Amino acid sequence: MRIKEKIKNNLSPEHQMSEAFVTSAILALSGGFMDAYTYNGRGGVFANAETGNIVLMGQRLMEYDFHGAVKYFVSILAFALGIFAAENFRHIFRYAKKIHWRQAMLIFEIVLLAFVGIIPESLNLVANVIVAFTAALQVQTFRKVAGYSFASTMCTGNLRSGMDALSVYLRERKPDQLRQAMHYFGIILFFTLGAGAGGVLTKYYGLHMIWLSCLLLLSVCLLMSAEE
Repeated sequence: MRIKEKIKNNLSPEHQMSEAFVTSAILALSGGFMDAYTYNGRGGVFANAETGNIVLMGQRLMEYDFHGAVKYFVSILAFALGIFAAENFRHIFRYAKKIHWRQAMLIFEIVLLAFVGIIPESLNLVANVIVAFTAALQVQTFRKVAGYSFASTMCTGNLRSGMDALSVYLRERKPDQLRQAMHYFGIILFFTLGAGAGGVLTKYYGLHMIWLSCLLLLSVCLLMSAEE
């Protein structure tokens, strides 16, 4: 009960638990973990960093390695479809009363990633499609931290926003701008920690390590339940 009260007290009235920094930090851990997992364990494909996949796909195409380009293309396509699916899911279920639509999305993501953990290495293409789709669901479902737009599965936009806020703070000395910058840099830090853990654990302990992302997403779901 005390934990629930502390969590609730740390949320300003206009923010939901889905926008709390602790929630966003855990999501960033999971986002980094997924990217490192697919890159290190599933054939050098990024789960989230579609810019990287596009670069690698373009290189394969210029080398006439069309077969090699396919694995990047299907990941990009799966990510795009995940965004589309998440947006339509939100539109249909945003007024659901029995369970918040974001929690329902988290449960779906957990099921998908749990299945990925049993997919053999020979089916890496399938695994990458599922993880990319799941990553897109996450980034589209959770889009704010403390009221600021952010991405939990990639860092380029967060780095731009963080440096932009820091620049304004150094010029105008507004505390809110410094707070905003620290939120973005904190998310980048947790993404980096997740990526480091994902890369090392996948290399040494195998493809089942994606189940750790399931545990991270489950903890977010429980945090959102605590708010209720």
